[in-house]
Amino acid sequence: MKVQIPAEGILKTHEWGDSKVYKIMCNCGQDDHNHNVWIESDNHDVSVNIYTTVKTNFWSKTRWQHIWSLLTKGYVDCETAVCMTEQQAFNYGHTLLSAVDDVKKFKLQNKETSAVIKEANEQDCV
Repeated sequence: MKVQIPAEGILKTHEWGDSKVYKIMCNCGQDDHNHNVWIESDNHDVSVNIYTTVKTNFWSKTRWQHIWSLLTKGYVDCETAVCMTEQQAFNYGHTLLSAVDDVKKFKLQNKETSAVIKEANEQDCV
């Protein structure tokens, strides 16, 4: 199996130097099942955050069942799923790996550039 470019089911929505944002589409076509994946770097490491919007099936239980759940557990159960084809899952894995590498490279380039600028500024003061 080969990686597809552009990748099936994966949309790059934003890109800044130290972060990238992708939308992973569900095969069922419902926006409620899509995942938003943020790959970001800070001064210490690279993080991958996956966000999704979930909705409750409010009418499946009575209002009192929801209230009881909130009182006893502190939350109401929700769930979501994303369904992928084999090709889409393969593309998803490859996209994560390449985005993490890109963000790491950008971070290293910025460190090298800032070190060169700092050294140049220190030499100007002498």
